[in-house]
Order: sequence, then structure tokens, then C-alpha cells
Amino acid sequence: MSPNPVLLMGGSGAIGQRTIEALRAAHPDIPLLIGGRDLAKAQRVAENVGGAQGVVIDPSANDLGLGDRSVSAVVVFYMDHALAGLRFAQARGVPHLSISSGVFEIAPEIAFYMHKPDSAPIVLGYEWLVGATTVSTLSAAKAFGRVHDICISALVDEQDTGGPTVAADFEHLNNMLPAALTRRDGVFVWREGDDAKVRFRAVDGTQIDASGFSSIDVVGLAAATGASNIQFNMATAVSSTRRQELPMSTEIIIELAGEGLKGEPLRTRHAVIHPAGAAPLTGLSVSMILERLLGLDGQPATPPGLYFPYQLLSADAYLKRLLQEGGEWRCLEVEPYN
Repeated sequence: MSPNPVLLMGGSGAIGQRTIEALRAAHPDIPLLIGGRDLAKAQRVAENVGGAQGVVIDPSANDLGLGDRSVSAVVVFYMDHALAGLRFAQARGVPHLSISSGVFEIAPEIAFYMHKPDSAPIVLGYEWLVGATTVSTLSAAKAFGRVHDICISALVDEQDTGGPTVAADFEHLNNMLPAALTRRDGVFVWREGDDAKVRFRAVDGTQIDASGFSSIDVVGLAAATGASNIQFNMATAVSSTRRQELPMSTEIIIELAGEGLKGEPLRTRHAVIHPAGAAPLTGLSVSMILERLLGLDGQPATPPGLYFPYQLLSADAYLKRLLQEGGEWRCLEVEPYN
């Protein structure tokens, strides 16, 4: 294990704290720097988790205000418009993972990577819940010889706020790009207006009104599977568990259609479910990506490059950890595809 701490920029927020919980569950001794604008808040979180220190981040400084302090990786939990964390990571030659940008905002990060491709591994962590969807979809796709259609529907419970930073990021994304990036008949298009309005069945069968959402999952899955039709839809409503008078949950419905391994028509429908909402599932994803980046899983550390989360996460390991912490990977339907 690297003796240098992982820098969590915005680590005192809801998702940052869930990431710390997941990291500490697997690696109790990993040192952490909890970075933020509010030193007192960062210090409180650091004291609660132990083996951590709260620090103030200065995004205008090349060293982020940390001086010559060494770190092993940088994770950014908020919209880092100045790319301060990325520039710092490249200068130090350490891995960088950011989770809050929209699909329309990746150009700056790609440009910085292209100018220093050998400096550090850079992860575009903008997939829904930082890989929970893509990793699960690619696991389900193993039953197919060829995937034609992918439809992903995310249901966020109305009570699952995720904290003020998450709310601000979603407002920004929705305001900047109301149209939904979609692949249709092999062509990337933008759904908007009535074309972006859909309905899907939740885990309990309830019909949910949803809208298209521009997630980088669409382009990543297109590259990974070659599917001609890919869409991502999202709804905020009562989750299936809460309709059963249980606590809220988050659920992702994954529907695939195509040809099975023997060429037969095949359609499948799966669900990823986490009983505590979106934040802990996101924290699990970030934690496991850090493990892979730093080689904490016993394998060599990730070399410099530009990565999607699903390129780093083992589907088998991810789904095993999901089940260990009370989540579900549920097969809802398997049937011939006409």
C-alpha cells in the first residue's frame, strides 16, 4: 500500500463520506486527506473516520495549497471547472478520478490528457453512479453473442437527496443540456421534447414517467458492445421498496435485446438495487476504482492512460461487493426477442 494519503476533494460531502466508508471497510489503514473549502467541516469528518486529516483546498494554486505534501491519488467529488485537481494530479504523476462533469464537459479533461498522456491515469468517472450501470450492463451482455438494443432506466427516490453538492451538480447538468444523447440505428442523436419522454417499469412493475438523460454511459456502452440502439432514462419518484412501506432505495433497470450465444433471439431485463440509495453505491464504485488505480487489490497499479470506470472495474468483484453490502443484482426477465 502506498504510504501517501489519497486526496478527496470535497470528501466531507455525502458521497465523499460514503466513499470513505467503503474504502475503510476494505482497507482500514489507508491514509486520507479530506479537502474542502470549510476547514472545520473537513476536520470534523477526518476526526470521525480516523487516520485522516482535514485540509483547505486552494484551486487557484498549482499545489492546491498543499505545498510539497505528497499524495497517492486525487478524487474530485464536485464540478471542478478549473481542472485544479487534474492539473495537480498530472504534475505529481498520480491517478485522478472526477465524477461530476457532464458528457458535454469532457473536452477540457481530454485536452489536458492529450498533452500529457504519460503522466498519470485519468478516469472519466461520469458514468451513472461511477460505473454501477456500465459494469452491470456488460456483465449481463455476456449472455449475448450480439447486442442490438440497450435501454437503461435509473429510478432515484424522491427522498434520496444526496446532499447539496449533488443537487447543485444535477441542476447544472439539466440546465446546460436538456437534450439526451442517444444512439439510434447506429447514429448518435439528441432526444428532446416529447421524444425524450418515456415510461418504464420499476422493479415492482409500477409504470414510471421518465425523461432521457445525457450520460456518458451511452457512448461507453456503444464502444464496448457495438449496440445500434442505446438510451438512458432517469426518473425521480417513489422507489419500489418505499411503495412496500420499506426504506427508500435506488434502482437501475437494464434491458438488453439481441442474439444469444447460439444466434437465438434473446431479451433480458436486470436490476441493480441498493437499499440505502445512490450515494453508497457511488461510494462503492469510487472506492473500487481507487483500489484498482493504486494496486490495493494485489494487482499492479494502473498505468497512465484515459479510462472509463468499466475498464477498471471487474464485474465479478464489483457485483460480489455489491451483494456483501446489502445490494442486489436481480434478474427480472429472460425471454426470446422478436
